[in-house]
Amino acid sequence: MFQKIKHIYETKYKLLMIIPLLLLVLALMQIGFQYATTGDFVNKGVSLKGGSTITVTKELSISSSDLEKSLQQQFPNVGMTVRTLSAAGQTTGIAVDSALQDSTEIDALVDTLADRFELKKADYSVEVVGSSLGENFFRQMLIALVFSFLLMGVMVILYFRVFITSLMVILAAFCDIVITLAIFNLTGMQLHPAGIAAFLMLIGYSVDGEVVISSRLIKRRDGTELQRIYGALKTGWTMTQTTLVAVIVALIFVQSEVVKQIMLILLIGLLVDTIVTWVQNVGILRWHLEKKHKSSGQ
Repeated sequence: MFQKIKHIYETKYKLLMIIPLLLLVLALMQIGFQYATTGDFVNKGVSLKGGSTITVTKELSISSSDLEKSLQQQFPNVGMTVRTLSAAGQTTGIAVDSALQDSTEIDALVDTLADRFELKKADYSVEVVGSSLGENFFRQMLIALVFSFLLMGVMVILYFRVFITSLMVILAAFCDIVITLAIFNLTGMQLHPAGIAAFLMLIGYSVDGEVVISSRLIKRRDGTELQRIYGALKTGWTMTQTTLVAVIVALIFVQSEVVKQIMLILLIGLLVDTIVTWVQNVGILRWHLEKKHKSSGQ
């Protein structure tokens, strides 16, 4: 079985490039559908789109999912999510995120929670983020993401001095971000600022893999082309495995919702990057080198 897969990988690399291309097309369709139906290309949290967060520091006798369903029935026209808060593995309370910004509507939600769980003023706090503030913050983070792409491309051009390599690295990072974002949307989770930071981290991981494979195939001349590919694959997969182990451990044992979102995005992104790097980008480089050899008569 392994030999058959290896044979397909070595001889059908152009055909295999359809897989990441199909994933990219499906991802763009999902993001387009998301934008057409919601007005946003991603499910933004309160800190990014504006709204209110009611934090209850008292332990409640109900799960966050059951409380969310109950509140959605009482406030059917309000986008609302309930998160569990924890510290050192212990539940410390819940946070109710909603799109409410009007003080009267927020007071009504607070009164509902206070009456139901007998809360005192010391048991909860209310934080309101204006829509303009959230949108400005989100826009600034997107600008940072774009600049990271541009600077990454410049550095790769300066290092390799080969256009196809620079284009490949930028394309890989773009595919990683878009496909990961589409899969993240399918989870139904809301994106928070920490999640955007995870996407920025993902660009760094993407570049690592591209530099490894490009260095082996373009700058080195020892061994055959396939031997250099498998050498790079061994190095790259070892790097990915160690990161995956750390991410999975954090997902299992860390209770913080912020950390969980970062780790989930990295997990999705690393799996996507494995396909993009070792199927798409290896295929592009082999195709480029094949044409180069033919043109030089080798």
